[in-house]
Formats: sequence, C-alpha cells, structure tokens
Amino acid sequence: MILSSLLTSVGINLALCFLFFTLYSILRKQPGNINVYAPRLVAEGKAQQRGRFNLESLLPTASWVKKAWQPSEDELLSIVGFDAVVFMRTLTFSLKVFSVAGVLGVFILLPINFVGTQLNEDSSDLPNKSLDSFSISNVNDGSNRLWIHFCAAYVFTGVVCYLLYYEYNYISSKRIAYFYSSRPQPHQFTILVRAIPIPSGSTCSETVESFFTENHPSTYLSHSVVRRTSKLQGLISDAEKLYRRLAQLKLKNHTSQRFGRDGFLGIFGHKVDLLDHYEKKLEDVEHNVRLEQSSLAGKEVSAAFVSFKSRLGAATALHIQQGINPTEWITEGAPEPNDVHWPFFSSSYLKRWICTLLVFAACAALTILFLIPVVIVQSLTNLDQLETWFPFLEGILSLTVVSQVITGYLPSLILSTFLSFVPPIMIIFSSMQGYISHSQIEKSACIKVLWFTIWNIFFANVLSGTVLYQVSVFLEPQKIPSVLAEAVPAQASFFIAYVVTSGWTSLSSELFRSIPLLCNFFKRVLSRKDDDEFEVPSIPYHRDIPKIVFFGLLGITYFFLSPLILPFLLVYYCMGYIIYRNQLLNVYAPKYEAGGRFWPIVHDSTIFSLVLMHIIAIGIFGLKKLPLASSLIIPLPILTLLFHEYCQKRFLPIFKAYPNECLVKKDKEDLNDPTITEFYEKLVIAYRDPVLSTQYPRSTDGHNSPLLHSA
Repeated sequence: MILSSLLTSVGINLALCFLFFTLYSILRKQPGNINVYAPRLVAEGKAQQRGRFNLESLLPTASWVKKAWQPSEDELLSIVGFDAVVFMRTLTFSLKVFSVAGVLGVFILLPINFVGTQLNEDSSDLPNKSLDSFSISNVNDGSNRLWIHFCAAYVFTGVVCYLLYYEYNYISSKRIAYFYSSRPQPHQFTILVRAIPIPSGSTCSETVESFFTENHPSTYLSHSVVRRTSKLQGLISDAEKLYRRLAQLKLKNHTSQRFGRDGFLGIFGHKVDLLDHYEKKLEDVEHNVRLEQSSLAGKEVSAAFVSFKSRLGAATALHIQQGINPTEWITEGAPEPNDVHWPFFSSSYLKRWICTLLVFAACAALTILFLIPVVIVQSLTNLDQLETWFPFLEGILSLTVVSQVITGYLPSLILSTFLSFVPPIMIIFSSMQGYISHSQIEKSACIKVLWFTIWNIFFANVLSGTVLYQVSVFLEPQKIPSVLAEAVPAQASFFIAYVVTSGWTSLSSELFRSIPLLCNFFKRVLSRKDDDEFEVPSIPYHRDIPKIVFFGLLGITYFFLSPLILPFLLVYYCMGYIIYRNQLLNVYAPKYEAGGRFWPIVHDSTIFSLVLMHIIAIGIFGLKKLPLASSLIIPLPILTLLFHEYCQKRFLPIFKAYPNECLVKKDKEDLNDPTITEFYEKLVIAYRDPVLSTQYPRSTDGHNSPLLHSA
C-alpha cells in the first residue's frame, strides 16, 4: 500500500467519526431517544423524557465529553462496579504502553527506518511512497542502526512488564479493598454442591440437610435444592408474551383492531376476536403451569446451593473434599444469585459433555469458514491478482481514487463486518458448555473471541495460505522466527488500515448506537407511543475486551517493525477512553460482578504479544544479517515468561479466591452488624429458581393473580 491509499482511508474514517459524533450530540438531546442514549439513567430515575422539541437541541455540543471525563475512579466504582473499573484500567494501561511506544517509535525508530535505502525508493515523491519505507524493511542489511531497534526492544519490554506488574498489583489490591467495603453478599456465604449421593427412600433435600448438619454443625445455615425447570421457564415465557399482547389490545381504542386471524403471522387461519382468543390461550398456559408446578418435587437435580453463617465456613467447605469418594459431593463457588445460569441444571452430564465436544468442533469449523473472507480481503489488497480474476474490472481499477479505496479501506471494512458476527456466536457456544453462571459464559466467550481474532485476523492474513500451511508453520518451530520475520512486516500497511477502519469506526458506532436507535424509532412509529418498558443493556465484555487486547497485540508486534501504526493506536485508545466512560455512565448497567476476573486475560495476552514480538525480532535480525543481535534477543522471551510465572504465583490466587485473612476480618465485622440477621433471612431464599417465585398480574381484569407460587 502506498501512503496516499492510507491517507484516503484515514480521511474516510475521520469523516465518518465526525459524522457519528455530530449526530450523537444532536440525537441524544431529541425527545424519545433517551432510552437509547441514557437507558441506565432512566432506569435509575436520574433522567426523564424531554416533553417538547426545541431548536437548541439541534445544535451539536461536546458537553458529554466533559461529563464523561469528570468522574474519578472511586466515583466510577460506586456507579458502575468493579468490572467496569477494571475494563477502564485496561484502556489506561494501553494508553500508558503506547504513549511510551509512540515516543520511542515515532521520534527514534521511524526516522531511522525512513532514511534507510534498502528499498531504493524515491524520497521526493512522498504521496506515492510505499509504507514499507517507514518500516524496518527499509533499513540496510547489516547496518549498525539496527542496534537501536535491538535496544528499543529491550527497553520497551521492560516498560511493558513494569506497567503490567503495576496494574496487576493495583487491581488485585483494589479487588481486596472492594471486598472489604462491600455489604454481605449471598455468593460470599454460599457454595454449589453437585453429584450428591441420594440414598434410596430419601430426597436430595433431606440428604443435604443431614450431611451438612452433621459435618458443619456450627456454620451450616440452609440450602436450596435445584430443580429442572426448563419446561416451566418456557411456559413462563409464553405467559409473558400473552400478557404483553393482551395489554396492547386493551390499549387499542378501535374495535376493528381487536379482530384478526389466529394463524401464522396473523395472515392465515380463522378470523377471531383476538382479546378472547388470547384470554383462552392464557388460561391454558396457566393450567399447564400449575400442572408443571405440582410435579416439580419429583424433578430434583442432584445439586444444591448450600449457605453458611460465615464466609470462612463457606470457604472451608469449598476447598476441603467433603466425601470419601472424590467424585461425590463436588463443591464449587456459587455465583451471584442473578448471575446463575439456570438452564445448566436442566441438562444431564452426558449432554453437557457431548455439547462441549460439539463446541470445539464448531469453533474449528468457524475458524476454517472464516478463511473465506480473509482470502477475499487479501485479493483486494493485491490489485494485480484481482485484475487476473476479474479482467472486466481493469478499467475501473485503473482509476486512482477507486484503487485507493479498494486497497486502503474496503479490505478492513469487509473483515471487521464479518468479525462482528463472531462474539454472539461464541456466546452461544460457551452457553452450551455447561457453565453455571453468565459471567463464566462471558469469560469463556471472551477467550474464544480473542484467540479466534488473533488466529484469523493476524496469523491468517500474515501467512496468507491454506489452513494446512498455517498449521504446518507451527509444526516446525525452528522455522517460525524466519517465516514470521518475512511475513509480518509485509502486512504492516493492512493492519494500519485495519486499526483505522475497524478501531476508529467501531468506537464511533458504539457511541452512535445505530441499531438500538433504529429499533427505538420503529417501535415508536409502529406503536405511536413512548415505550416505558425497556431493558438496560450490560456492556459486552466478550466483544470489547478482545478488540482492545488485539489492537494491543498489533501495536506491540509492530512497535519496532513499523512504528507508523502507533499514532493511530494512540488515537484509538484516547477515543475509547472517553467513549467507554460515557457509555458506562449513561448506557450500560452491570447485571452481575465477575470480580475483575477479565484482567488476567489481558495480562496473559500482553505477555503473548511480547513473546511474539521477541520471536519476530530473532528472525528479523537474522534476515538483516545481524546474527549477534538475533542471539542476544533470545534471553528476552525467557525473562518475559519468568516474569509472567512470577505474576501468576503472586497475583492470580487473589482473583480465584479471597484469602483467609480477608474472610476472617469481614466475618468479625459482621458480628457488629445489626442487619446481619435480616441478611440471613434473605440468604435462605436467595438461590431459589426465579420461576418458582415469579408473579404476573392479570392485565384483563385489573386484579393481581399469582401465576406461580413458591414451590
């Protein structure tokens, strides 16, 4: 890619970003859009719909930037929770890393690369100059200037490791402080017990009661046996739809709108009075619910949530083998009550095991299928190949503007569009694997999306071959440095364009929220009223964390290869810092807390990026005929991995479980807490399946009639 193509791509994306920012600053002030741009504030009663339109609302302002910037980290913690703070620390960590990288890369390495003569390009024609002229490829083979790149690799690695240690230490201490400051939470006192051996003639509830009363007499409080409620959940979902439909019909003033057909999509079937029709269907559903409810006692799962009087008691039961047989009375930490993934308990062990195998097979198939858009993208970056495949396009491709858009903008746009479908697919895959909580599902999906992105966006584009070729490269470890050293610098221009297209545009579209905006518009047009019922979304960490971390991988990898990427990454992280703070304060609301467990993923991925940079450095110095530098780089990945091992032993246990010292201190504080008795009363029923205690009002007669009662 030449410089003019990159500038075209940057210009297009800057125009799009400016357009999105302007539209956002206008639309956020319009009547009816507050459910899109500030749903969290509406749900908390801190904002309300503007009643009337005024001309002042058409003037774009940047006041939202100041409001997003102002809150301190402690205020952010109290408003949006610990996970959101860790997410923002990921962005600030990236900003620190690439601020240092930008100084070293742009002011030291970039001029050295540019003044090289290895590629023999005319320096006078700057717009048509290849981007390779700004990379290490332009430095002469065997030049002593390469030792500056060598020193930069060591300095940058040291800076990144220091910042990683600082952040790991800060976040782990913040996690402990957040635990100390929190009120008693049900999951701190509760464990999940599975594989309960039920004697003949006894129930699961009786077995659990007897076992824990005998073995934990001083700390055992209560338990909730899990039941299979998947059928009941389906009936409840049907009832909710019928209630909403009946409510809509009651609000319609025209009698003609109450009549319709009872078949598919309201097009086929007999013409009926829809109000009477849905009333009868609702009565049938209620009858089926009562029948299902009456049979729940016989649908116990050999699992139970067991609660204790102290955190230390729960931790003791969690970490000590409960039975002689290690395959029975299996314990694991309980998630928050609203974090429990209840469908997990409706599946048998064999079904979950088979689903896990199917998920691995599906991930592999998706990885292979994703190579199709990668091949399309690579063909677009090579106009000669594109003209060979489609000769009739030769005249169009000869136009300068068209060729610049195709090579500089279109490939990244296609790839990012296909990649946007991956996170929701990975959530579906992870939910099939048998995790007991939504946070575990999201964490698993986050890891899947991250490594899918690294493999399919980075390695697939770098190696640009078949799946078998990509795999065969890693089957011969001795060739990996040289292969990557040849392939990675050649794709620098593509990844610079990818950061601009996928990064900048995705952030501006995150702010603009085009899909929720369209949904809100059509809902208001079709129903001709403002809908007070809406769901406040939670931030999709499984989508955003992999993206942030992947751009970090690109920046670390290309730090000394092609420093031109660093300014674009800095712009991305600066935009991301403001935009995500705005979204966390106005749009997203946490549904559960994962305790900052996404940070170890960021740490591990950063270590991987550093080691990858070192491997490429070994190969690149070898290709540049500087074998001594290549040999002296070898200790760097070893030292990095030793640092990683130290961090794993020093900090990771804090993210897995709270230490005994913290649990004892909090339990002592509870002794002086006058509300602890009330908390214990709520704890007894905290882990009952929600469908067993949900009540629905009859919207047809205005009376409250409980559809369900506590089993």
